[in-house]
Amino acid sequence: MLILLAFIIVFHITSAALLFISTIDNAWWVGDNFSTDVWRMCATNTSTCMAITDEFNEYQSIQAVQAAMILSTILCCVAFLVFILQLFRLKQGERFVLTSIIQLLSCEMIAASIYTDRHEELHQSREYRMEVSKGQYGYSFVLAWIAFAFTLISGVMYLVLRKRK
Repeated sequence: MLILLAFIIVFHITSAALLFISTIDNAWWVGDNFSTDVWRMCATNTSTCMAITDEFNEYQSIQAVQAAMILSTILCCVAFLVFILQLFRLKQGERFVLTSIIQLLSCEMIAASIYTDRHEELHQSREYRMEVSKGQYGYSFVLAWIAFAFTLISGVMYLVLRKRK
């Protein structure tokens, strides 16, 4: 049981780390001489960055992605704290239902889905100083999808897990 508990803790911390990296790092959409995320666009050859503001046509979509990623990161961290509290407060045989619900409410799938659906419109905006439509998804975007899978799996594991002797 102790090994299973250690595995779940490591799995949850990994999920949170993936969420932090995918939210913060500037690699959702990358090209030969640029990289962009939901916060800013950077030219790699000149090392200049430009914040994505409300001047962009699809700024509402970017804001939805930003909000969903921040919310999912916060919920993942709260779920871990609730798990630690429940670990010491629950009686034997009870399930970690509250932890599972909070973990399953993490909405990075929503953020990644919005970005996937709207990426063409997002990167055709004339407010960018360079051509960013000819790029591909970066590793931060992939990490957001992997974090979704990890949080989904850990949420189900918490639902199934019972506190035993």
